Amino acid sequence: MTLNLLFSSILFLAIVKNSIAGGIAIYWGQNGNEATLNDTCNSGRYAYVNLAFLNKFGNGQTPEINLAGHCNPAVNGCTIVGPEIKHCQKLGVKVMLSIGGGVGNYSLASKKDAKDVARYLWNNFLGGRSSFRPLGNAILDGIDFDIELGSPLHYEDLAKYLKNYSKRGRKMYLTAAPQCPFPDRLLGTALNSKLFDNVWIQFYNNPPCQFTPNNTDNLKNSWIRWTTSVKAKRIFLGLPAAPQAAGSGFIPANVLTEEILPAIKKSRKYGGVMLWSKFWDEQSGYSASIVKRV
Repeated sequence: MTLNLLFSSILFLAIVKNSIAGGIAIYWGQNGNEATLNDTCNSGRYAYVNLAFLNKFGNGQTPEINLAGHCNPAVNGCTIVGPEIKHCQKLGVKVMLSIGGGVGNYSLASKKDAKDVARYLWNNFLGGRSSFRPLGNAILDGIDFDIELGSPLHYEDLAKYLKNYSKRGRKMYLTAAPQCPFPDRLLGTALNSKLFDNVWIQFYNNPPCQFTPNNTDNLKNSWIRWTTSVKAKRIFLGLPAAPQAAGSGFIPANVLTEEILPAIKKSRKYGGVMLWSKFWDEQSGYSASIVKRV
């Protein structure tokens, strides 16, 4: 093989690798009128599905999951989601449990509290054992931190305790959804732990660092700061899937694919796009219009 041919082959492989590097992460679970988890994964559009949310934990509380109209965990009704999780995983989709959210009752009172919550998550949703597993015997791929309320204390401890369980064999992913103002008020310390695999930053409901019509600079500058400061393996651009999905920050699909993505893909940490949420994505068709360009 000549040097020119070798160089061309390497360049081609690099281009192909870059073209498939991105994926779409979606939040599912907060609207009973959205598609089932099976149908969500069958669409082939999503690399990650975040089950939203475990919105009660810490301070000695018994944690509670809330999947809105999909099922009722109080009567053990969410075990029906377990087979669907397994189905998604067979398709290659990573399924995460998202803890926190914009409504709930959660915080961590101490390192011991963080350790207790990590143990609960491991035994009830991950690779451990419990007499009662809210989602049945499905083993989720990891935990997503969507911390939007309360105190910033001890989330780095929770991340460390959770990551220690990864040493028991199956890899467990840690992901996070901070707000785009840097550093995130609630997750900044935890993200400095270097323990997170993917970080999908919420570039919406945050005017100083989000897209506004005729201004992409704030978003691009914020993206550069995040990707050069946070030690996560992959960084995702978090967006509302429809104008109604957030108070502000929606980016028309053509603007995203023609103006934003070419700029942010220059980062080696680019991982793709995160969307809130599955319900709103169904209303707008947003993921279908961008998936080939992500």
